[in-house]
Amino acid sequence: MKNRKKLIVCGSIGYGGIEDIEGMYTKLGDEGFEILNHIRGKDMDYSAIRDFRDEDELCQRIVNHDLEYVDKADVLVVIFNGPSYGTAMEMYYAKQKGKKIVLLAEKEIATPWPVHFSDYVVKSQDELFRVLRDLEKEE
Repeated sequence: MKNRKKLIVCGSIGYGGIEDIEGMYTKLGDEGFEILNHIRGKDMDYSAIRDFRDEDELCQRIVNHDLEYVDKADVLVVIFNGPSYGTAMEMYYAKQKGKKIVLLAEKEIATPWPVHFSDYVVKSQDELFRVLRDLEKEE
């Protein structure tokens, strides 16, 4: 029996990766996966903000929003598209909550951290879709 998994996509937003995340949400939806798009709506595209030092309220709103979506998700799809403090924190938080983490690393990774905290490391979108389908087959 198919066990629908709710997916959230994480990756660098503040350093130019929001298009990668939005594109992956579209592809996952087109492939028939159940997605929880934490970017769409609610003004969660903060990629244009260059300095958060005086934005305490906004920081709290963004972090709470993102962690709320991690809580709702069964699986994190992490796009390795550059360093991201937020993605690293989401991965750690998700791991502590027992969520599955699939790291999409189409390029070399020069740090062990994202690999260590991932349950699966895939090198292509096709491989990502196969792993996600296999996860849906699990009870």
